[in-house]
Amino acid sequence: MDILIEREIVKELIFFKLRYIQETINNILKKWGEENTDDFISKTRKGILENAEMDAISIRQLVADYNKLKKLLKSINSNNNE
Repeated sequence: MDILIEREIVKELIFFKLRYIQETINNILKKWGEENTDDFISKTRKGILENAEMDAISIRQLVADYNKLKKLLKSINSNNNE
């Protein structure tokens, strides 16, 4: 089953999801007093940030989702030029 959807609507949905993911990441980092995901994950892995394991798992998944959506958006934008 194929569904047709306007490219601009898809882009708006992706932008919305990207903003939501970024806000969620920022909230987690703020909770732990960290400024970036790499340091947060590294400190969690080393045990410097106790009880942060679940948030670190969430951050890793959010970063993966963010990167996937950015790649999709780039694909949509490049197909728009064709």
